[in-house]
Amino acid sequence: MKQIFILLLFFFYQNSFAQVQTPEQFLGYKIGTHYTPHHRIVEYFKAIAAASPSTIKLQQYGVTNEGRPLLAAFISTAQNISNLESIRTNNLSLTEGKGAGSSAPAIVWLSYNVHGNETSSSEAAMLTLFALADPSNAQTKTWMQNTVVIMDPCLNPDGRDRYVNWFNSVSNKTFNPLAESREHREPWPGGRSNHYNFDLNRDWAWQTQVETQQRLSLYNQWLPQVHVDFHEQSYNEPYYFAPAAEPFHEVITPWQREFQNTIGRNHAKYFDANGWLYFTKERFDLLYPSYGDTYPIYNGSIGMTYEQGGGPSSGLGVITENGDTLTLGDRAQHHFTTGLSTVEIASKNVARLVTEFQKFYRDASAGIGPYKGYVIKADDNSTDRMGALITLLNRNGIRFYKGRGTNLRGLNYNTLKEENFGVSSTDIIIPSAQPKGALVKVLFEQNTKLSDSATYDITAWSLPYAYGLTAYATTSVLPSLEPFGSIQLLNAGTNESPYAYIIPWTGISAAKLTGQLLQKGVKLRYVTTPFSASGQNFNRGSVVVMRNGNAAYADLWNTVRTAANEASVKLIPVTSGFVDKGLDFGSSAVVPMKARKVAMFTGEGVGSLAAGEVWYYFEQVLNYPVTLINAADAGRMNWSNYDVVIMPDGNYRFLNEKASADALKAWINNGGKLIAMESAVNGLSKLDWAIKAKKPEDSSSKEKDKDPYTALRRYDDRERVALKDYTPGSIYKVELDNTHPLAFGYPGYYHTLKMDNNQYEFLKEDGWNVGVVKKEGPVSGFVGTNLTKRLRNHLVFGVQEVGRGTVTYFTDDLLFRSFWENGKLLFANAVFLVGQ
Repeated sequence: MKQIFILLLFFFYQNSFAQVQTPEQFLGYKIGTHYTPHHRIVEYFKAIAAASPSTIKLQQYGVTNEGRPLLAAFISTAQNISNLESIRTNNLSLTEGKGAGSSAPAIVWLSYNVHGNETSSSEAAMLTLFALADPSNAQTKTWMQNTVVIMDPCLNPDGRDRYVNWFNSVSNKTFNPLAESREHREPWPGGRSNHYNFDLNRDWAWQTQVETQQRLSLYNQWLPQVHVDFHEQSYNEPYYFAPAAEPFHEVITPWQREFQNTIGRNHAKYFDANGWLYFTKERFDLLYPSYGDTYPIYNGSIGMTYEQGGGPSSGLGVITENGDTLTLGDRAQHHFTTGLSTVEIASKNVARLVTEFQKFYRDASAGIGPYKGYVIKADDNSTDRMGALITLLNRNGIRFYKGRGTNLRGLNYNTLKEENFGVSSTDIIIPSAQPKGALVKVLFEQNTKLSDSATYDITAWSLPYAYGLTAYATTSVLPSLEPFGSIQLLNAGTNESPYAYIIPWTGISAAKLTGQLLQKGVKLRYVTTPFSASGQNFNRGSVVVMRNGNAAYADLWNTVRTAANEASVKLIPVTSGFVDKGLDFGSSAVVPMKARKVAMFTGEGVGSLAAGEVWYYFEQVLNYPVTLINAADAGRMNWSNYDVVIMPDGNYRFLNEKASADALKAWINNGGKLIAMESAVNGLSKLDWAIKAKKPEDSSSKEKDKDPYTALRRYDDRERVALKDYTPGSIYKVELDNTHPLAFGYPGYYHTLKMDNNQYEFLKEDGWNVGVVKKEGPVSGFVGTNLTKRLRNHLVFGVQEVGRGTVTYFTDDLLFRSFWENGKLLFANAVFLVGQ
């Protein structure tokens, strides 16, 4: 009987083991020989979870814009998986100075394929899952005793499938490794970005995209000790892994630096054994807070980027510059190796990882940096942007409180001076001393300290500038803190019947409401001079809704109130068209508005990320229709179908074709409204009737006259020399003419993100210089010494009148990654107000 029982037990385990299939057994091909569509990756993860339910838990945490599932797999021992919720809550308790640290496992989070066309990592994810789930793998079973691994096999399924489906549709039966083959020439917009052409690896902190919002909701419920973000770079590059390059942000702890070296040495051991090339400490720094390595670091993790040579130009195999053929299988194997090596080294250092994780949050809760906290001042014009900031703080788990009637002293972000200021109950206080204190310092500091100016991304992002809010950083002791509550914006009931409703033009919600009402056929007007009515003051741009002209609407006011509530806009009722101060509603200064038909260029030649920002703005922010037109079709389009045409950042070939350029000018002359952004402005500047680029000042000849050795340089300094004429992203204060419709709703200034060295002359008598930089330098971020001298006295925002139409010039990106909140109303002004 005993022998029969042992035999049955043997067959039971044999069948259990057989169910945990390798990727090759499940898919029917070896990893690296075909690209795997996202749905098959999902099916493999589900199959492994079903085969080993005691050691793997699968959770769908969201869906993409295109409806594809977003998954997280939790892998550990049966005991750890059965106690998974207790492990999670205990780990969060560690961030509050509570919980049991001595017995806690390490949590390792592995994130794959955030850039959809960097495809090898999702293939590697399946290899890694099998290695961790394989019952016969004694090594990984040992690691799982004190480690919980969380795997997200694909952060960007829409982008991945865009690339994979394209590649599978054009590739040969046998892959062609020649780089000029079409299978290595991915078409616009490429699979890197998500549905709206957003780079999800720049969105971690800002959480503008639905994929990021859902992922970070889960991430902040766990807060792992180790996080890896798997990427690809040029196929001629060897593998990159930690430690990272300078600059490191100053909040990064000595332990976080040290353990990057520990991990790097463990990876090197395996790469050396296989003869694989790699590099460390170059190019990929730890500064910008919204990456898949820095965001985890600022939340207490050991955050790292791993970069495999490959990318969309690699296909299934490509010949590199040294004559080797790099295959998808090679790329996946390298990521597989570093993934397991990360789990291994974490398992061997659990006690220190957990101890230092506790210390990170203990130190943060005591306060990081020179300031006790940050005070955001509220006023009637800031409700929209204040609400957007509150949403961002909540998504990131940052604590904020209601102000109390007291006086403090601090750095004024606008004047850059230490000043006394009062705090009211509508203001927000964000204390530095809180568990998310490191992230608070990074996001709110006025100017980020750079240990090295050669950085991979922008160097300025301070939230008060990005959100256009009055802010102070204070060293004063903060008053007792009370929960903030919420902003109430509900409108009056159905019995109210005013002479008119006023929509204060103070934020993007007002523009959204205006767009919705115009689409419904409601007649609107906007004011071009300030006025007072019913005891309240209203600024330029305020929209007036009257019964006059809206007789077709039997239920006008309920329609308006319902739309206003949906847009979170507080309507102001007035009882008479005879205003207390200013011009009455029948004045010509109160301008009728009409719904405008809007088109935007997209496709080859247009920056895909720039086009995505505008597309997302119309669909998800304004909820206003926009027609997308391929720039290559500009010569065939019917311009008269549109009132507004937008040219996002890009290189527009049709501007060099006389017939197409003439058609554009004729459309503007006839009343068309053109909006040109960034390098599109540069393209227009080459036309004889448009804006003109400033010629760069050449001081080199004068310097040579003074010093004959100026031209002598060390080759080793070549990168540093180039930085003198470069800014990766810095903030300048722009002087605004807020009497012009383009700047309605703004004070007399705006903070712009400058990301290039292009400058434009002031417009002459046919235009309005609405936003200019004069002689002031940057208020935040790095600008090279030579460029600092030149970036002055130039136009940033302007409107040129051409015939009956206009050209609006935005030389900087107002909608940058959709987190530059303060630019959104300015863009709406160009769409709805300019040229009415």
